[in-house]
Amino acid sequence: MKTKTSAAETLPLNTILSGDCIEAMNSLPEASVDLIFADPPYNLQLRGDLHRPDNSKVDAVDNDWDQFSSFKAYDDFTRAWLKAARRLLKPNGAIWVIGSYHNIFRVGAALQDQGFWILNDVVWRKSNPMPNFRGKRFTNAHETMIWAGKDESSKYTFNYEALKALNEGIQMRSDWVLPICNGHERLKDEHGDKAHPTQKPVSLLHRVLVGSTNPGDVVLDPFFGTGTTGAVAKMLGRDWIGIEREEAYRKVATKRIADTRKFDSEALQTTTSKRAEPRVPFGQLVERGMLRPGENLYSMNNRHKAKVRADGTLIGDDVKGSIHQVGAALEGAPSCNGWTYWCYKKEGKRVPIDVLRQQIRAEMQN
Repeated sequence: MKTKTSAAETLPLNTILSGDCIEAMNSLPEASVDLIFADPPYNLQLRGDLHRPDNSKVDAVDNDWDQFSSFKAYDDFTRAWLKAARRLLKPNGAIWVIGSYHNIFRVGAALQDQGFWILNDVVWRKSNPMPNFRGKRFTNAHETMIWAGKDESSKYTFNYEALKALNEGIQMRSDWVLPICNGHERLKDEHGDKAHPTQKPVSLLHRVLVGSTNPGDVVLDPFFGTGTTGAVAKMLGRDWIGIEREEAYRKVATKRIADTRKFDSEALQTTTSKRAEPRVPFGQLVERGMLRPGENLYSMNNRHKAKVRADGTLIGDDVKGSIHQVGAALEGAPSCNGWTYWCYKKEGKRVPIDVLRQQIRAEMQN
């Protein structure tokens, strides 16, 4: 317990660290970070300038930080920062790495070699991608993110119900259609040019952090850029640490995050899994007199009824057992959720028994 407290106290929370990301990560306490979001150099291997059909120059990635002398040099760099990142993660920590076809396959292999356990690859499909101006390849309309646990046994955070709620009640898929940065979201420097060539949209980081972190978690971004990770983490009540070697990016990120407001605590609450809620046995409803032995329950489809017994089981049509077993037997189904299948009568109206379970859960949480 003392180790955890000491690590938390020495972490430079909500701070942008300058310098080399590997050196900076190695200076931080081991097993102190819940999640890492990494947007490393893509090693785009551009050959000369890129122009639009009207001969205007495309503001592409041609910065020194994206230049590597060979694939071996890039692989060595990748292995080094991933090793430093894995040391920082808590036992149940996880990492997201985003990249393009230029680098993501090499990064994926390095992740597995380092001992990370890949959970998903997520395709970010851009709803407004940049066209392929040379007309010699398909329009590059997506990037790939790899989500991985620290190792195979990690009990990583996955807020399934929250992501489902974000997606209008439908299970979130691994292909995300989101726009690239443009308009008011695109940060500009003092000359009116893009502050960063590969600025990631807030919507992307919002989905990542809502889905794989909880309020109070520590999120590290070793390639901080203009601070999208930090800004979204601050809004969502997560602590963050950024590492960025370029002074110009640090300057933009510092101002951006200072201007960002945290959501209020009530707004930060997200939908939790039913499995995470306190377990309430059906028998407890009988023990507390909320349902009485001998009282009839009725199926929601109005086809069946069963009688409550003193031990919290039901009997109906010579079938005996739990609320789930009896419901399944009466319906001839392999399984049944008795909490949503059965209801009782109150003042002539049918009320789902799950209402009584939720009353007990509410008491348990107060």
